Formats: sequence, C-alpha cells, structure tokens
Amino acid sequence: MRPHIRVAAFLAALIIFFSAVPASAQHEFKRKLEQVSFVPKGAWVAGVSVSYSQSDQNNYSFLIFEHLNGDTYSFKVSPTVMFCFKDNLTAGGRFSYNRQRTRLNSADIVLASDTEYNIDNLYSISHNYIGTGLFRTYISLGRSTRFGLFNEIQLQVGGGQSKLCSGAGETLTGTYERNFQFNVGLAPGLSVFLSNYSALEVNVGVLGFNYTHTHSLTDQIYHANRHTQQANFKINLFSITFGVMFYI
Repeated sequence: MRPHIRVAAFLAALIIFFSAVPASAQHEFKRKLEQVSFVPKGAWVAGVSVSYSQSDQNNYSFLIFEHLNGDTYSFKVSPTVMFCFKDNLTAGGRFSYNRQRTRLNSADIVLASDTEYNIDNLYSISHNYIGTGLFRTYISLGRSTRFGLFNEIQLQVGGGQSKLCSGAGETLTGTYERNFQFNVGLAPGLSVFLSNYSALEVNVGVLGFNYTHTHSLTDQIYHANRHTQQANFKINLFSITFGVMFYI
C-alpha cells in the first residue's frame, strides 16, 4: 500500500473512532473549576477616603529656590458604594472631590552666581469633582476567603475650575480655567480581609484612556482652548491606591 493511502486510511479510522465515543464519556475530560464565593451575592461594599495636607514655608531654601515664603494645602474626599448582584461580581460608583490652594509671597530662583530670578505675589486655587462608575470581579486565592484578587473597570466623568494670579496693582494678571475630564481605565488589585466586615485594598492602574478639555480666559480678554488625549498600556507605579472597604 502506498504511503499517502496509509495516512488517509489512518485519519479516517481516527474520525470514525471519536465519532463513535458516547457523549457521556466525552464529559469526563472536561475541566471542573471550583468557584469560591469570595464576596457573596447581596452584600454591600462601602468605603470612604479622606486626605488633608498643609505646608508653611518661612525663608525656606531647596535646590535652586531660596528665601521661599508661602503656604499651601490640599484636601480630598472620595466615598464609594457598590452592590454585589452575583457572587464575586459587584457594580457601583465613586464620587471624588479635591481642592488645592498655593500662595507664594516671595521666592528667589538662583541658577548661577550671576543668574537670579525673583517671584512674588503668586496665588493659585483649584477644585475638581469626578464621578466614577465601577464594575468589579473577584477571584479568591485558592479556597481562602481572606485573600483575593480583583479587577476593577472604571468609567470617569468630571470637571473643575482653577484660578492663577500673579503680580499686584497695575502688574496684576490672572487666568481662569474650566476643564472637562473623561477616563476609561482598568485597575487590578489585592484585597485582604481584616475581619468579616472590613478589608484592606491596594490597586494599581494598568491601562486606560484619558481625555481632557480645558478652556482658559486670561485678564478677561484672551480665550484659549486646550485638548489632551493620553493612552496608557503599562503599569503606572504613581497610581497605586490604598484604601479600606467595609462589606455589609
């Protein structure tokens, strides 16, 4: 018998053999993955993070800045609420508000012994508000219900206002800005239950798309528009977030 005829006959025999195997025998080879209920259906997930920082400088010097006088503060609050509509699947939202203010009375920028610049009467204030839609999937580590991984999909929409003024008297100049932000992101993380109702979480941004539109008005005369698009497809170590969530 020729070689190619032998190969054809062998393939035909294999097809006939597998078609004759009963369906019940084929099910025995299916992989069965056990799903552990890390977050049970019907649970509410809630949390809030608040941060505040303040700094005052009096004749402070740092690198090229000398005789720096001023103060600054920042405040941020971010409540989160989610509902588990199916085991290990949650959906909800987060609202964030942050406010920053910087006031620089005077400072010297020294680049060299004969190169020096003076800055005074600089004032900046801004606040932003962002609403975020959240969808999470949880995966337990083995059969443990204390340690688990989650993947969070974020859809953010928000905006804000800012004002920047410099100078005084006849040299006073200022710029007022309004911005709109849109962001879609993916943030995987780790959840560790400290008790039956509270967990410590850490997540990091991996990929996403961000769009920002800013309209500025300078000295009530000059209008300008700025559009920014940014795509991120790598781990951003500067976006690591820690928080505490409560499961009810």
